Amino acid sequence: MDSISNMLIIMKNGSKVDKESVFFPYSKIKHAILECLKKEGYVNNISKKISKNQQILEVGLAYKDKKPKITEVERISKQSRRVYFRMKDIHKVRNGSGLLVLSTPKGILSGKDARHEQVGGEALFKIW
Repeated sequence: MDSISNMLIIMKNGSKVDKESVFFPYSKIKHAILECLKKEGYVNNISKKISKNQQILEVGLAYKDKKPKITEVERISKQSRRVYFRMKDIHKVRNGSGLLVLSTPKGILSGKDARHEQVGGEALFKIW
């Protein structure tokens, strides 16, 4: 099972049922992705906790006017098929209302930040 996809679906489903926070197992890549989402306003807070001798991430979901910020997620790169974007290929998602998240040589960046840093990378997912 793809752990990034699992994390995204948990956050999307949690938003749809108006949960304040969701939990999933800790990994460095998930934490880096969540930091990017927090910077862009899709997540309120992130905390790393220990439960039953395992590290977990608690993520506070963001809402705007009682509507969830995360309504849909589309995974681009999968374990079976990797998709890479050059800097020129990075465009706005949903006319600027969405976010593209990439894994670049400079870390996990949003599409906007990757264009600013002039780097491309593996396109992980789109979120809106």
